[in-house]
Amino acid sequence: MTDNLFAQAHACLMTADADSKLRLSRLTAAAFRAGELPLTPWYDPQPVPSPGRPVRPPLVEPRHLAQRKPATAQGRAALLHSLVHIEFNAINLAWDAVYRFRQMPAAYYADWVRIADEEAYHFALLRDCLRTLGSDYGDFPAHNGLWDMAVQTQDDVLLRMAIIPRVMEARGLDVTPDIIRRLQAAGDAAAVAVLQIILRDEIGHVAAGTRWFDYVCQQRQLPRDAVFQQLVSRYIRGEAGRKPLHLAARRQAGFNETELAWLAGG
Repeated sequence: MTDNLFAQAHACLMTADADSKLRLSRLTAAAFRAGELPLTPWYDPQPVPSPGRPVRPPLVEPRHLAQRKPATAQGRAALLHSLVHIEFNAINLAWDAVYRFRQMPAAYYADWVRIADEEAYHFALLRDCLRTLGSDYGDFPAHNGLWDMAVQTQDDVLLRMAIIPRVMEARGLDVTPDIIRRLQAAGDAAAVAVLQIILRDEIGHVAAGTRWFDYVCQQRQLPRDAVFQQLVSRYIRGEAGRKPLHLAARRQAGFNETELAWLAGG
């Protein structure tokens, strides 16, 4: 264990083995809550073109991914594997949000350490479901779209909060109810229960993105809604939300009616 939060977040980020990343993430979160990791920068944050990750899964273009139809065991395994991979990336994204952006209020770091801890928990839950189907993380190809966007947003906390939690992760709020329905139809009650936990927690994760996006807009005296639209239009190809939007979840996560109307019409 290092002597400050930023160094420890970097250690979590760069740990490649999945089990080791989970263990270090949980230990780091506990140490931070216990007051053992002060917010003392050790050096300026460095670019991370690729965080620590296992050799498998191989990363491919999205069009080369396996079919994810949960009506069959193989299709259900492919679907769950894609969700496990998203959670693995989410662990890295949360630690990068801690490591990369300095001079934020203490509550910012408390939020993103908690989120990293919860993403590690989600990864473990989903991997257990995947293992019941005779597969494990790394058995299917995956893509690297989430981390590619992290690199594009590494220079500005305002941009990061707008794009990663409020677009990339918020899309998960939209699509999860349909995934739950498909898994219910396939009779996978265990996976359904896990996704219900994840949906509940992810609303809080997107809400944290909203909270800190709002904070930085206020600090810089920027027009919140206009800035969000400008950043999304500049950095996101295609729809910023997955239609139909999960309006109730997005409202809980801090989206206002102006944003929802714009997303619904985009």
